Amino acid sequence: MLLPVVLSGGAGSRLWPVSRELHPKPFIRLPDGQSLLQKAFLRGAALPDVKEVMTVTNRELFFKTEDEYREVNTNKLATSFILEPFGRNTAAAIACSALQASQMHGDDTLMLVLAADHLIADQHAFSDAVEEAVELAKKGSLVTFGIRPGSPETGYGYIQADGNRVVSFVEKPSLEKARDYLESGKYMWNSGMFCFRAADILNAMEQHCPAILDASRNCMQKSRETRGKGIVELNLDAESFNEVPDDSIDYSVMERSNQVAVVCCDIGWSDIGSWSALGGLYAPDENGNRVDGAAILHDVRDCFVKSGPRLIAAVGISDLIIVDTPDALLVADKTRAQDVKHLYAALKLKGDTVHKYHLTVHRPWGTYTVLQEDPKFKIKRIEVKPGGRLSLQMHHHRSEHWVVVSGMARIVNGEKEFFLGTNESTYIPAGHKHRLENPGLMGLIMIEVQSGDYLEEDDIVRFEDNYGRV
Repeated sequence: MLLPVVLSGGAGSRLWPVSRELHPKPFIRLPDGQSLLQKAFLRGAALPDVKEVMTVTNRELFFKTEDEYREVNTNKLATSFILEPFGRNTAAAIACSALQASQMHGDDTLMLVLAADHLIADQHAFSDAVEEAVELAKKGSLVTFGIRPGSPETGYGYIQADGNRVVSFVEKPSLEKARDYLESGKYMWNSGMFCFRAADILNAMEQHCPAILDASRNCMQKSRETRGKGIVELNLDAESFNEVPDDSIDYSVMERSNQVAVVCCDIGWSDIGSWSALGGLYAPDENGNRVDGAAILHDVRDCFVKSGPRLIAAVGISDLIIVDTPDALLVADKTRAQDVKHLYAALKLKGDTVHKYHLTVHRPWGTYTVLQEDPKFKIKRIEVKPGGRLSLQMHHHRSEHWVVVSGMARIVNGEKEFFLGTNESTYIPAGHKHRLENPGLMGLIMIEVQSGDYLEEDDIVRFEDNYGRV
């Protein structure tokens, strides 16, 4: 069988403020309404002989990923997940997925490793490239996909090739070198996609990076697996996963092995690595401006404008990137789009949560949105899906007041259990066990007012949880 393996990691820091640690680049919606992650799933699912899609992602993003797939998995294709407690680079992710694929489906399983945050415009050409890669993989090759370059890019690694034979892997070049590569016709962009049999990549890792493979195997043995109808979920053990060396599959295997082959392809590939690349997906107006959302422009040229809930108005500017979200606004020179990652890094270094969360945060049971915040109080809008149930929990440092504004709520407050309807409320003192559930068929919306000396999300003790977070 052919098993697409979607690697969904990384922060997408160059696409801040839309991409954040807990809402990374794969979840960004494109002009057609689908996310990059959904497109990766559908890309793999559309190939012949695919009966399952495997995904490697952070455990904090599991339920959000499930929701993304549920929207587009109309054929109810089986899914499996390897859930990392934190990232350890692509070698660890591929080692764990190959071990899991071999255990579940056999050593001859053909793995197609795909990035969750790339865009491929030509599905037919992609299918042809995969077909060629599969034939090479069946003969024992570790296949990578090379993209025919259309410009002298300095942000990609390159592959020097002679037919399907890889001559060398080349680091990100200078502009002068990139021009030489383009003119020679012998170099391709390194796409970061691969195809191989599970046994072949495991044998190659045994030869070239045995420490990564041994540590990954040890971690898998200590990890918890859950199986349900059409789904397998493997939660990697954090302590042993931390012992896996952090390295990329390119450095640890592909650049060292003599089994590597390349398929050269022209599939409309982009890694959507900046706001300039993402903006290019939108149709320009007569002045070269590309707009997503509500904007009014006067004497504005060659700008990308992405509005959030507010209208953006601009006068007399050119060659700028403007991206607005409810809690952060980005204004950047288009030629400096790659440098947005430095803002993300600075925010992370100072501990500002705007690098990590949006004001609306997704949880397995629904979402919450911070409406107003002060050192002594916080106001949230909470929306619980039908059937959704928060953990039975307690806070040491804050009390809460819940007001139902739409739907029906089942409440546990201390020793009492009761229902609340629209315009009804309850008060939960600090130290009280409490729980919120939506027993209805429609969404439940409520307002939560927190008050206390400490209001951060880590002030929580969970006693029971439907989603394995205790």
